[in-house]
Amino acid sequence: MTPESAAPHASTAAQDEVVDLCRDLIRIDSTNYGDGSGPGEREAAEHVMGLLDEVGITGELVESRERRASVVFRIAGDEAGTAERGALLLHGHLDVVPALAADWSVDPFAGEERDGCLWGRGAVDMKDMDAMLLALARDMARTGRTPPRDLVFAFMADEEAGGVFGSHHLVRHRPDLFEGVTAAVSEVGGFSIDLDGQRCYLLQTAEKGIAWLRMVAHGRAGHGSQVNDDNAVTRLCQTVARIGEHDWPIELTPTVRAFLDGVQEITGDELDHTDPEALVATLGTTARWVGATLRDTANPTLLEAGYKQNVIPGTASALVDARFLPGHEESVMATIAELAGDGVDVETVHRDVALETDHAVPLVDRMVDALLAEDPGARTLPYCLSGGTDNKAFSLLGIPGYGFAPLRLPADLDFAGMFHGVDERVPTDALRFGVRVLDRFIASS
Repeated sequence: MTPESAAPHASTAAQDEVVDLCRDLIRIDSTNYGDGSGPGEREAAEHVMGLLDEVGITGELVESRERRASVVFRIAGDEAGTAERGALLLHGHLDVVPALAADWSVDPFAGEERDGCLWGRGAVDMKDMDAMLLALARDMARTGRTPPRDLVFAFMADEEAGGVFGSHHLVRHRPDLFEGVTAAVSEVGGFSIDLDGQRCYLLQTAEKGIAWLRMVAHGRAGHGSQVNDDNAVTRLCQTVARIGEHDWPIELTPTVRAFLDGVQEITGDELDHTDPEALVATLGTTARWVGATLRDTANPTLLEAGYKQNVIPGTASALVDARFLPGHEESVMATIAELAGDGVDVETVHRDVALETDHAVPLVDRMVDALLAEDPGARTLPYCLSGGTDNKAFSLLGIPGYGFAPLRLPADLDFAGMFHGVDERVPTDALRFGVRVLDRFIASS
Protein backbone atom coordinates (compact mmCIF):
# COMPACT_ATOMS: atom_id res chain seq x y z
CA MET A 1 0.00 0.00 0.00
CA THR A 2 1.40 3.38 -0.97
CA PRO A 3 1.69 6.16 1.63
CA GLU A 4 -0.69 8.31 -0.44
CA SER A 5 -3.45 5.73 -0.39
CA ALA A 6 -3.00 5.13 3.32
CA ALA A 7 -3.56 8.77 4.26
CA PRO A 8 -7.17 9.95 4.68
CA HIS A 9 -8.17 12.97 2.60
CA ALA A 10 -11.96 13.29 2.28
CA SER A 11 -13.29 15.96 4.62
CA THR A 12 -16.16 15.35 6.98
CA ALA A 13 -18.14 17.85 4.89
CA ALA A 14 -17.76 15.71 1.75
CA GLN A 15 -18.90 12.58 3.59
CA ASP A 16 -21.80 14.41 5.23
CA GLU A 17 -23.18 16.02 2.09
CA VAL A 18 -23.06 12.97 -0.19
CA VAL A 19 -26.40 11.65 1.11
CA ASP A 20 -28.11 15.01 0.54
CA LEU A 21 -26.57 15.28 -2.93
CA CYS A 22 -27.85 11.82 -3.84
CA ARG A 23 -31.31 12.54 -2.39
CA ASP A 24 -31.65 15.76 -4.38
CA LEU A 25 -30.67 14.00 -7.61
CA ILE A 26 -33.17 11.19 -7.00
CA ARG A 27 -35.92 13.78 -6.55
CA ILE A 28 -35.31 15.02 -10.10
CA ASP A 29 -37.24 12.74 -12.47
CA SER A 30 -34.85 12.01 -15.33
CA THR A 31 -36.60 8.89 -16.60
CA ASN A 32 -35.34 7.61 -19.94
CA TYR A 33 -38.01 5.59 -21.78
CA GLY A 34 -35.73 5.06 -24.74
CA ASP A 35 -38.11 6.70 -27.22
CA GLY A 36 -37.51 10.38 -26.46
CA SER A 37 -40.78 10.76 -24.55
CA GLY A 38 -39.30 11.27 -21.08
CA PRO A 39 -38.47 14.52 -19.27
CA GLY A 40 -34.83 14.37 -20.32
CA GLU A 41 -31.79 15.15 -18.21
CA ARG A 42 -31.77 18.94 -18.58
CA GLU A 43 -33.15 19.64 -15.09
CA ALA A 44 -30.61 17.29 -13.49
CA ALA A 45 -27.79 18.80 -15.56
CA GLU A 46 -28.77 22.32 -14.53
CA HIS A 47 -28.85 21.17 -10.91
CA VAL A 48 -25.28 19.85 -11.29
CA MET A 49 -24.20 23.15 -12.87
CA GLY A 50 -25.64 25.00 -9.86
CA LEU A 51 -23.71 22.78 -7.44
CA LEU A 52 -20.52 23.52 -9.33
CA ASP A 53 -21.18 27.24 -9.45
CA GLU A 54 -21.60 27.30 -5.65
CA VAL A 55 -17.96 26.33 -5.19
CA GLY A 56 -16.46 28.19 -8.15
CA ILE A 57 -16.12 25.30 -10.62
CA THR A 58 -16.79 26.15 -14.25
CA GLY A 59 -18.67 23.39 -16.02
CA GLU A 60 -19.96 23.08 -19.57
CA LEU A 61 -23.52 21.97 -20.27
CA VAL A 62 -23.80 20.19 -23.62
CA GLU A 63 -27.30 19.63 -25.01
CA SER A 64 -27.41 17.03 -27.81
CA ARG A 65 -31.11 17.68 -28.48
CA GLU A 66 -33.89 19.42 -26.59
CA ARG A 67 -33.66 18.56 -22.86
CA ARG A 68 -31.01 15.85 -23.43
CA ALA A 69 -28.11 17.40 -21.53
CA SER A 70 -24.71 16.38 -20.15
CA VAL A 71 -22.21 18.27 -17.97
CA VAL A 72 -18.41 18.09 -18.27
CA PHE A 73 -15.70 19.91 -16.32
CA ARG A 74 -12.01 19.57 -15.59
CA ILE A 75 -10.07 20.09 -12.35
CA ALA A 76 -6.43 20.86 -13.06
CA GLY A 77 -3.99 18.55 -11.35
CA ASP A 78 -0.26 18.38 -10.76
CA GLU A 79 1.49 19.21 -14.03
CA ALA A 80 4.18 16.56 -13.62
CA GLY A 81 1.65 13.86 -12.79
CA THR A 82 -0.53 14.82 -15.74
CA ALA A 83 2.46 14.81 -18.08
CA GLU A 84 3.45 11.34 -16.85
CA ARG A 85 0.07 9.60 -16.62
CA GLY A 86 -2.40 11.80 -18.50
CA ALA A 87 -5.81 12.86 -17.21
CA LEU A 88 -8.30 10.58 -15.44
CA LEU A 89 -11.96 10.60 -16.47
CA LEU A 90 -14.57 10.07 -13.72
CA HIS A 91 -18.06 9.75 -15.17
CA GLY A 92 -21.65 8.91 -14.42
CA HIS A 93 -25.05 9.20 -16.07
CA LEU A 94 -27.99 11.34 -15.03
CA ASP A 95 -30.82 9.34 -16.60
CA VAL A 96 -32.68 6.48 -14.94
CA VAL A 97 -34.94 3.67 -16.14
CA PRO A 98 -38.72 3.98 -15.59
CA ALA A 99 -40.26 3.16 -12.22
CA LEU A 100 -43.91 2.13 -11.80
CA ALA A 101 -44.87 3.81 -8.52
CA ALA A 102 -47.68 1.33 -7.79
CA ASP A 103 -45.12 -1.47 -7.44
CA TRP A 104 -42.92 0.39 -4.93
CA SER A 105 -43.07 0.63 -1.14
CA VAL A 106 -42.14 4.33 -1.42
CA ASP A 107 -42.48 7.09 -3.98
CA PRO A 108 -39.58 6.24 -6.36
CA PHE A 109 -38.75 9.94 -6.79
CA ALA A 110 -39.12 11.10 -3.18
CA GLY A 111 -35.60 10.20 -2.04
CA GLU A 112 -36.96 8.78 1.21
CA GLU A 113 -34.51 7.69 3.90
CA ARG A 114 -35.51 4.70 6.03
CA ASP A 115 -33.86 1.68 7.63
CA GLY A 116 -30.42 3.20 7.05
CA CYS A 117 -30.95 3.38 3.28
CA LEU A 118 -31.77 6.04 0.73
CA TRP A 119 -34.61 4.79 -1.45
CA GLY A 120 -35.51 5.81 -4.98
CA ARG A 121 -34.97 5.26 -8.67
CA GLY A 122 -31.30 5.88 -9.39
CA ALA A 123 -30.11 5.16 -5.85
CA VAL A 124 -27.62 2.64 -7.23
CA ASP A 125 -27.94 3.22 -10.99
CA MET A 126 -26.32 5.61 -10.74
CA LYS A 127 -27.05 8.78 -8.83
CA ASP A 128 -25.10 7.34 -5.90
CA MET A 129 -21.86 7.53 -7.90
CA ASP A 130 -22.87 10.94 -9.29
CA ALA A 131 -23.27 12.20 -5.72
CA MET A 132 -19.93 10.76 -4.61
CA LEU A 133 -18.12 12.43 -7.50
CA LEU A 134 -19.86 15.75 -6.89
CA ALA A 135 -19.05 15.61 -3.16
CA LEU A 136 -15.37 15.08 -3.94
CA ALA A 137 -15.19 17.74 -6.66
CA ARG A 138 -16.86 20.28 -4.38
CA ASP A 139 -14.52 19.32 -1.54
CA MET A 140 -11.46 19.86 -3.74
CA ALA A 141 -12.77 23.28 -4.74
CA ARG A 142 -13.54 24.31 -1.17
CA THR A 143 -10.19 23.15 0.24
CA GLY A 144 -8.04 24.12 -2.73
CA ARG A 145 -6.58 20.63 -2.90
CA THR A 146 -4.76 19.80 -6.15
CA PRO A 147 -5.17 16.22 -7.44
CA PRO A 148 -2.08 14.30 -8.60
CA ARG A 149 -3.18 14.67 -12.22
CA ASP A 150 -5.93 16.36 -14.22
CA LEU A 151 -9.41 15.05 -13.47
CA VAL A 152 -12.23 15.24 -16.01
CA PHE A 153 -15.73 14.80 -14.58
CA ALA A 154 -18.66 13.96 -16.84
CA PHE A 155 -22.35 13.55 -15.95
CA MET A 156 -24.16 12.32 -19.02
CA ALA A 157 -27.51 11.82 -20.66
CA ASP A 158 -29.01 8.71 -22.23
CA GLU A 159 -26.83 5.90 -20.86
CA GLU A 160 -29.89 3.76 -20.26
CA ALA A 161 -30.69 3.81 -24.00
CA GLY A 162 -27.15 3.29 -25.29
CA GLY A 163 -25.69 6.77 -24.84
CA VAL A 164 -26.58 8.06 -28.32
CA PHE A 165 -27.54 11.47 -26.89
CA GLY A 166 -24.93 11.37 -24.12
CA SER A 167 -21.51 9.76 -24.19
CA HIS A 168 -21.57 8.89 -27.89
CA HIS A 169 -22.64 12.44 -28.76
CA LEU A 170 -19.77 13.86 -26.71
CA VAL A 171 -17.25 11.46 -28.24
CA ARG A 172 -18.38 12.34 -31.77
CA HIS A 173 -18.89 16.08 -31.39
CA ARG A 174 -16.82 17.19 -28.37
CA PRO A 175 -13.74 14.97 -28.11
CA ASP A 176 -11.82 18.10 -27.10
CA LEU A 177 -13.40 17.83 -23.64
CA PHE A 178 -11.46 14.58 -23.10
CA GLU A 179 -8.10 15.67 -24.43
CA GLY A 180 -5.24 13.91 -22.68
CA VAL A 181 -7.48 11.37 -20.86
CA THR A 182 -5.74 8.00 -20.55
CA ALA A 183 -8.20 6.05 -18.35
CA ALA A 184 -11.84 6.21 -17.25
CA VAL A 185 -13.69 5.09 -14.13
CA SER A 186 -17.45 4.70 -13.79
CA GLU A 187 -20.24 2.46 -12.47
CA VAL A 188 -20.94 -1.15 -11.49
CA GLY A 189 -17.70 -2.07 -9.80
CA GLY A 190 -16.12 -1.73 -6.37
CA PHE A 191 -19.20 -3.04 -4.54
CA SER A 192 -18.89 -5.77 -1.93
CA ILE A 193 -20.33 -9.27 -1.92
CA ASP A 194 -20.14 -12.05 0.65
CA LEU A 195 -18.19 -15.14 -0.39
CA ASP A 196 -18.54 -17.80 2.29
CA GLY A 197 -18.23 -15.19 5.04
CA GLN A 198 -15.41 -13.27 3.32
CA ARG A 199 -16.20 -9.74 2.17
CA CYS A 200 -14.96 -9.34 -1.38
CA TYR A 201 -15.08 -6.32 -3.70
CA LEU A 202 -15.65 -6.83 -7.43
CA LEU A 203 -13.69 -4.58 -9.78
CA GLN A 204 -15.24 -4.31 -13.23
CA THR A 205 -12.55 -4.76 -15.88
CA ALA A 206 -14.69 -6.15 -18.73
CA GLU A 207 -18.21 -5.84 -20.08
CA LYS A 208 -20.25 -7.64 -22.70
CA GLY A 209 -21.20 -5.97 -25.96
CA ILE A 210 -24.74 -4.97 -26.91
CA ALA A 211 -26.78 -5.85 -29.98
CA TRP A 212 -30.36 -4.61 -29.74
CA LEU A 213 -32.07 -6.15 -32.75
CA ARG A 214 -35.45 -6.06 -34.47
CA MET A 215 -36.63 -9.23 -36.19
CA VAL A 216 -39.11 -8.46 -38.97
CA ALA A 217 -41.04 -11.43 -40.37
CA HIS A 218 -42.78 -11.13 -43.73
CA GLY A 219 -45.80 -13.04 -45.00
CA ARG A 220 -49.00 -12.78 -47.04
CA ALA A 221 -51.66 -10.51 -45.63
CA GLY A 222 -55.21 -11.78 -45.75
CA HIS A 223 -58.53 -12.48 -44.08
CA GLY A 224 -58.37 -14.23 -40.72
CA SER A 225 -60.93 -16.82 -41.81
CA GLN A 226 -58.83 -18.11 -44.71
CA VAL A 227 -56.14 -20.78 -44.85
CA ASN A 228 -52.76 -19.02 -44.85
CA ASP A 229 -49.51 -20.97 -45.08
CA ASP A 230 -47.45 -17.77 -45.31
CA ASN A 231 -48.39 -16.16 -41.98
CA ALA A 232 -45.93 -13.52 -40.71
CA VAL A 233 -47.05 -13.96 -37.10
CA THR A 234 -46.45 -17.70 -37.21
CA ARG A 235 -43.06 -17.19 -38.84
CA LEU A 236 -42.08 -14.61 -36.22
CA CYS A 237 -43.14 -16.86 -33.35
CA GLN A 238 -40.99 -19.69 -34.70
CA THR A 239 -38.02 -17.33 -34.96
CA VAL A 240 -38.53 -15.96 -31.45
CA ALA A 241 -38.77 -19.47 -30.03
CA ARG A 242 -35.55 -20.57 -31.75
CA ILE A 243 -33.65 -17.55 -30.48
CA GLY A 244 -35.09 -17.68 -26.97
CA GLU A 245 -34.39 -21.41 -26.60
CA HIS A 246 -30.94 -21.43 -28.18
CA ASP A 247 -28.31 -23.02 -25.93
CA TRP A 248 -25.30 -20.71 -26.17
CA PRO A 249 -22.07 -22.56 -25.32
CA ILE A 250 -20.04 -21.71 -22.23
CA GLU A 251 -16.82 -19.85 -23.05
CA LEU A 252 -14.65 -18.40 -20.29
CA THR A 253 -12.94 -15.11 -21.09
CA PRO A 254 -9.71 -14.23 -19.23
CA THR A 255 -11.60 -11.93 -16.82
CA VAL A 256 -14.30 -14.49 -16.02
CA ARG A 257 -11.69 -17.22 -15.55
CA ALA A 258 -9.73 -14.98 -13.15
CA PHE A 259 -12.92 -14.30 -11.19
CA LEU A 260 -13.83 -17.98 -10.91
CA ASP A 261 -10.28 -18.94 -9.92
CA GLY A 262 -10.46 -16.31 -7.18
CA VAL A 263 -13.81 -17.60 -5.93
CA GLN A 264 -12.34 -21.10 -5.78
CA GLU A 265 -9.37 -19.85 -3.74
CA ILE A 266 -11.54 -17.85 -1.30
CA THR A 267 -14.31 -20.39 -0.75
CA GLY A 268 -12.44 -23.66 -1.25
CA ASP A 269 -15.19 -24.80 -3.62
CA GLU A 270 -13.73 -26.75 -6.51
CA LEU A 271 -14.04 -25.18 -9.96
CA ASP A 272 -14.99 -27.78 -12.55
CA HIS A 273 -13.96 -26.18 -15.83
CA THR A 274 -16.37 -28.50 -17.66
CA ASP A 275 -19.25 -27.18 -15.52
CA PRO A 276 -18.43 -23.68 -14.19
CA GLU A 277 -22.12 -23.01 -13.61
CA ALA A 278 -21.97 -25.32 -10.58
CA LEU A 279 -19.56 -22.92 -8.86
CA VAL A 280 -21.51 -19.87 -9.95
CA ALA A 281 -24.68 -21.36 -8.46
CA THR A 282 -23.11 -21.20 -4.99
CA LEU A 283 -22.81 -17.40 -5.15
CA GLY A 284 -26.41 -16.57 -4.25
CA THR A 285 -27.68 -13.33 -5.81
CA THR A 286 -24.18 -12.65 -7.14
CA ALA A 287 -24.83 -15.46 -9.60
CA ARG A 288 -27.00 -13.00 -11.54
CA TRP A 289 -23.94 -10.85 -12.17
CA VAL A 290 -21.69 -13.70 -13.17
CA GLY A 291 -23.90 -16.34 -14.74
CA ALA A 292 -24.63 -14.28 -17.84
CA THR A 293 -20.91 -13.70 -18.45
CA LEU A 294 -20.20 -17.40 -18.98
CA ARG A 295 -21.77 -17.27 -22.43
CA ASP A 296 -23.34 -15.04 -25.06
CA THR A 297 -27.06 -14.41 -24.61
CA ALA A 298 -30.05 -13.34 -26.73
CA ASN A 299 -33.45 -12.70 -25.20
CA PRO A 300 -36.66 -11.75 -27.03
CA THR A 301 -38.19 -8.80 -25.17
CA LEU A 302 -41.07 -7.34 -27.20
CA LEU A 303 -43.57 -8.55 -29.84
CA GLU A 304 -45.61 -6.43 -32.24
CA ALA A 305 -48.00 -7.56 -34.97
CA GLY A 306 -51.40 -6.85 -36.49
CA TYR A 307 -54.12 -4.29 -36.01
CA LYS A 308 -57.39 -6.29 -36.04
CA GLN A 309 -58.36 -9.79 -34.94
CA ASN A 310 -59.69 -10.94 -38.31
CA VAL A 311 -56.83 -9.51 -40.40
CA ILE A 312 -53.64 -11.50 -40.99
CA PRO A 313 -50.85 -8.88 -41.12
CA GLY A 314 -48.17 -8.85 -43.78
CA THR A 315 -45.41 -8.25 -41.26
CA ALA A 316 -44.70 -8.97 -37.60
CA SER A 317 -41.73 -7.86 -35.52
CA ALA A 318 -39.92 -8.66 -32.30
CA LEU A 319 -37.13 -6.98 -30.35
CA VAL A 320 -34.21 -9.06 -29.15
CA ASP A 321 -31.59 -8.04 -26.58
CA ALA A 322 -28.35 -9.84 -27.46
CA ARG A 323 -25.19 -9.51 -25.35
CA PHE A 324 -21.91 -10.86 -26.66
CA LEU A 325 -18.60 -11.60 -24.96
CA PRO A 326 -15.42 -9.79 -26.05
CA GLY A 327 -14.41 -11.07 -29.47
CA HIS A 328 -17.76 -12.76 -30.14
CA GLU A 329 -19.72 -10.06 -32.01
CA GLU A 330 -19.42 -11.56 -35.49
CA SER A 331 -20.19 -15.12 -34.40
CA VAL A 332 -23.24 -14.03 -32.38
CA MET A 333 -24.66 -12.01 -35.26
CA ALA A 334 -24.11 -14.95 -37.62
CA THR A 335 -25.87 -17.34 -35.24
CA ILE A 336 -28.86 -15.01 -34.81
CA ALA A 337 -29.15 -14.60 -38.60
CA GLU A 338 -29.23 -18.39 -38.93
CA LEU A 339 -31.81 -18.75 -36.14
CA ALA A 340 -33.98 -16.06 -37.74
CA GLY A 341 -34.53 -18.23 -40.81
CA ASP A 342 -36.03 -17.45 -44.20
CA GLY A 343 -38.47 -14.61 -44.53
CA VAL A 344 -37.19 -12.78 -41.47
CA ASP A 345 -34.99 -9.69 -41.64
CA VAL A 346 -32.55 -8.88 -38.83
CA GLU A 347 -32.30 -5.13 -38.27
CA THR A 348 -29.91 -3.42 -35.87
CA VAL A 349 -31.51 -0.97 -33.46
CA HIS A 350 -28.31 -0.31 -31.49
CA ARG A 351 -24.93 -2.00 -31.28
CA ASP A 352 -22.00 -1.28 -29.04
CA VAL A 353 -18.65 -2.89 -28.38
CA ALA A 354 -17.60 -5.42 -25.78
CA LEU A 355 -14.66 -4.43 -23.58
CA GLU A 356 -11.93 -6.31 -21.76
CA THR A 357 -9.09 -4.44 -20.11
CA ASP A 358 -6.03 -5.69 -18.29
CA HIS A 359 -6.67 -5.92 -14.54
CA ALA A 360 -2.95 -6.24 -13.72
CA VAL A 361 -2.25 -2.50 -14.08
CA PRO A 362 -1.23 0.22 -11.59
CA LEU A 363 -4.62 1.94 -11.75
CA VAL A 364 -6.39 -1.21 -10.54
CA ASP A 365 -3.73 -1.60 -7.86
CA ARG A 366 -4.67 1.88 -6.61
CA MET A 367 -8.32 0.79 -6.44
CA VAL A 368 -7.34 -2.22 -4.36
CA ASP A 369 -5.15 -0.11 -2.07
CA ALA A 370 -7.95 2.40 -1.48
CA LEU A 371 -10.49 -0.31 -0.66
CA LEU A 372 -8.21 -2.19 1.70
CA ALA A 373 -7.22 1.00 3.50
CA GLU A 374 -10.89 1.48 4.42
CA ASP A 375 -11.73 -2.22 4.82
CA PRO A 376 -8.65 -4.19 5.95
CA GLY A 377 -8.98 -7.92 5.52
CA ALA A 378 -11.29 -7.69 2.52
CA ARG A 379 -10.47 -9.32 -0.81
CA THR A 380 -10.84 -8.06 -4.38
CA LEU A 381 -11.56 -9.80 -7.67
CA PRO A 382 -11.88 -8.65 -11.30
CA TYR A 383 -15.18 -9.43 -12.98
CA CYS A 384 -17.05 -8.99 -16.25
CA LEU A 385 -20.30 -6.99 -16.37
CA SER A 386 -23.15 -8.60 -18.29
CA GLY A 387 -24.61 -5.17 -19.06
CA GLY A 388 -22.91 -2.09 -20.44
CA THR A 389 -21.66 1.36 -19.43
CA ASP A 390 -20.61 4.62 -21.06
CA ASN A 391 -17.06 3.24 -21.03
CA LYS A 392 -18.01 1.73 -24.39
CA ALA A 393 -18.22 5.16 -25.99
CA PHE A 394 -14.96 6.38 -24.48
CA SER A 395 -13.17 3.29 -25.75
CA LEU A 396 -13.65 4.79 -29.23
CA LEU A 397 -11.21 7.52 -28.13
CA GLY A 398 -8.75 4.84 -27.04
CA ILE A 399 -9.59 5.32 -23.35
CA PRO A 400 -9.66 2.07 -21.29
CA GLY A 401 -12.52 2.03 -18.80
CA TYR A 402 -13.11 0.40 -15.42
CA GLY A 403 -16.10 0.06 -13.09
CA PHE A 404 -15.30 1.45 -9.63
CA ALA A 405 -18.20 2.90 -7.64
CA PRO A 406 -17.16 1.56 -4.22
CA LEU A 407 -19.87 0.51 -1.77
CA ARG A 408 -19.50 -1.60 1.39
CA LEU A 409 -22.80 -3.45 1.54
CA PRO A 410 -24.62 -5.67 4.04
CA ALA A 411 -24.17 -9.33 3.18
CA ASP A 412 -27.95 -9.86 2.99
CA LEU A 413 -28.68 -7.00 0.59
CA ASP A 414 -29.77 -8.21 -2.86
CA PHE A 415 -27.63 -5.65 -4.66
CA ALA A 416 -28.12 -7.23 -8.08
CA GLY A 417 -31.86 -6.85 -7.60
CA MET A 418 -31.50 -3.11 -6.99
CA PHE A 419 -30.50 -2.40 -10.61
CA HIS A 420 -33.65 -1.55 -12.57
CA GLY A 421 -35.62 -3.24 -9.79
CA VAL A 422 -38.45 -2.30 -7.47
CA ASP A 423 -37.56 -0.53 -4.18
CA GLU A 424 -34.07 0.42 -5.37
CA ARG A 425 -32.03 1.68 -2.43
CA VAL A 426 -28.49 2.23 -1.19
CA PRO A 427 -27.22 2.25 2.43
CA THR A 428 -26.26 5.75 3.51
CA ASP A 429 -23.15 4.41 5.25
CA ALA A 430 -22.12 2.87 1.93
CA LEU A 431 -22.29 6.30 0.29
CA ARG A 432 -19.95 7.77 2.91
CA PHE A 433 -17.66 4.76 2.54
CA GLY A 434 -17.59 5.31 -1.21
CA VAL A 435 -16.55 8.94 -0.80
CA ARG A 436 -13.64 7.93 1.42
CA VAL A 437 -12.48 5.18 -0.92
CA LEU A 438 -12.79 7.25 -4.09
CA ASP A 439 -10.90 10.08 -2.44
CA ARG A 440 -8.03 7.76 -1.50
CA PHE A 441 -8.04 6.36 -5.03
CA ILE A 442 -7.96 9.79 -6.66
CA ALA A 443 -5.21 10.98 -4.30
CA SER A 444 -2.96 8.09 -5.36
CA SER A 445 -3.91 7.79 -9.02
